[in-house]
Amino acid sequence: MIEIGKYNTLRVVKEVDFGLYLDGGNDFGEILLPKRYVPEETEVDHYLDVFIYLDSEDRLIATTETPFAQVGDFAWLKCAGTSKYGAFLDWGLMKDLFVPFREQRTEMETGLSYFVRVYLDEETERVVASSKVYQFLDNVPIEFEEEDEVDLIIGQATDLGVMVIINGTHSGLVYKNEIFRPLKPGEKCKGFIKKIREDEKIDVRLQQSGLQHIEKAANDILQKLQKSGGYLEVNDKSSPETIKHVFGLSKKAFKKAIGGLYKERFITIEKEGIRLN
Repeated sequence: MIEIGKYNTLRVVKEVDFGLYLDGGNDFGEILLPKRYVPEETEVDHYLDVFIYLDSEDRLIATTETPFAQVGDFAWLKCAGTSKYGAFLDWGLMKDLFVPFREQRTEMETGLSYFVRVYLDEETERVVASSKVYQFLDNVPIEFEEEDEVDLIIGQATDLGVMVIINGTHSGLVYKNEIFRPLKPGEKCKGFIKKIREDEKIDVRLQQSGLQHIEKAANDILQKLQKSGGYLEVNDKSSPETIKHVFGLSKKAFKKAIGGLYKERFITIEKEGIRLN
């Protein structure tokens, strides 16, 4: 079955001067793949992976271009322009992604980027977006437990830290004082449940807590030492900013990690840095 706003694998059924027609089944009939998107040496009965959406005239169209996001995805996209009906986001395709005014958390401005959810408008079958991302998250009882490893999508910054999407279903917060590396909105990474509060809001950390985090930090330090030729001009006397920049760690975690490596005789702590034994 064809899914609008997603990738589909379709069979080529007809070649014409202006492109190819693909088999959209009984529901959608033949779908045009314009000539500019046709891969070389494609013939009738070949199968192509294509993205399906409505063009500017609301006709079903196929493309071999890759959008920055598809239906169901959260993404960080730049506003390419606005009109009296809403805003248009650059999502990597010829036709920009529409955001109706009613779906804008704050009024969008050209040139700024926004964290949005891409979805299919069931009435018009258009692929659109919304910056009111919380409406797409579950309100079902939380089944996470503290220290569970989860998949995160980085969202917008707040006064307290950075908002994240957890496993595509719940929102959470990473506090400012627990962020030790640059975070890019829309970035996907692993995280860990820190705490589920009484109001069912979820606190998240990017590193494991306790011994597991220190063990991982120690392994990362060893890998960086190996890549740098066995020496780095950073030690326990370095500033927290330097340690954060080089290793993405707090000074406390760094000191624990190199202390353990020193005791196990993996490294030597020198006056100006650390050296791999």
